[in-house]
Amino acid sequence: MEEHEHEALPPAVPPVNRRDFLFRLGLALNTVAAAFVGIPVLGYVASSMFKGKAQQAWVALGNLDSFPTGETRLASYRNPFTTPWDGATADIPCWVRRKPDGGFQVFAINCAHLGCPVRWFPQSGLFMCPCHGGVYYEDGSRASGPPPRGLYQYEFRVRSGHLEVRGGETPNLSEPV
Repeated sequence: MEEHEHEALPPAVPPVNRRDFLFRLGLALNTVAAAFVGIPVLGYVASSMFKGKAQQAWVALGNLDSFPTGETRLASYRNPFTTPWDGATADIPCWVRRKPDGGFQVFAINCAHLGCPVRWFPQSGLFMCPCHGGVYYEDGSRASGPPPRGLYQYEFRVRSGHLEVRGGETPNLSEPV
């Protein structure tokens, strides 16, 4: 064995100066920020490609006796397609009108303009939106104001002395119930 065996030296590491360090740090922070913004945006755009048919189910609103003939009453149902964190937002209010002939109309509580909750005024027989002055007749048709159409109506049926509505996803202009 030779007495002076030379070990191989590690490759030279170039010195890091402040400019290079700050450039790399800025690049890393910009990448993280782009991921925080980009991932939700991509998820939103991609969700429409994987969205299935709207989920709907029949939900009981109450006994027929709860809705007197010729009156409009506020009712609510629990959205059948909820998640644990929905809480009170899963309780969906709606207006139920029992017509003089005994038939029903069930309206979504939201104005067709921007979705504000409409109120029923029995004295005038009108639904009114407090946000932008939208007014609807008792049959849900548009009377005046900015709404482009009448109130959204739910499908309903009468079974075993109970009024049921087809609940689930909330109606909107592009996807009425």
